[in-house]
Amino acid sequence: MNASSRVSDVHVLEGARGSVVAQTAWIVLFGGLTALGAQVEIARYPVPYTLQTLFVLLSGAFLGARNGALSQIAYLLAGAVGAPVFSSAGFGIARLFGPTGGYLLAFPLAAAVVGYLVRQRRTLLWTGLSMAAGLLVVFISGTVQLKAVLVLDWAAAFSGGFLIFSWWDIVKVSAAAMIYHEIARRWPSVPAEG
Repeated sequence: MNASSRVSDVHVLEGARGSVVAQTAWIVLFGGLTALGAQVEIARYPVPYTLQTLFVLLSGAFLGARNGALSQIAYLLAGAVGAPVFSSAGFGIARLFGPTGGYLLAFPLAAAVVGYLVRQRRTLLWTGLSMAAGLLVVFISGTVQLKAVLVLDWAAAFSGGFLIFSWWDIVKVSAAAMIYHEIARRWPSVPAEG
């Protein structure tokens, strides 16, 4: 192996390491944004209105399926081990098994769904539909756990855990789709996907 091939190998490794560092930074950033979104809250029992899902959707769109899911796993792990990242500065593993836990536990899958679907087409309408599919994952999981934990009938769980959020999430999906579409149009490589 000559010196020039060794230098070339070093540049390839540095580029790969920089890419991993950049991807990790984006994962941490979107986990942190989800935590901030959880603190923007309108109190409502048993499930408050928050901005968390706005950032769940954006994490999938910007980071792709894998890294979007990883950002949400990082968010959940931070809350589970005691960081006050859930709504009302909540934390702890008990939150994941409580009435709102089904919503939280669906965040990684929702981000992965959005990340996968958004890559199929680049139109604003498709982006919005992809994000609506991600929200559907969150609502189904959340409604099922809400029913199980609070021992509600299906009609009450569906009304209180799904339908009540319709207007709020139409606003969030619209905002997230427009934010992603505009940024992706102007800067198609930001951030680099993993």
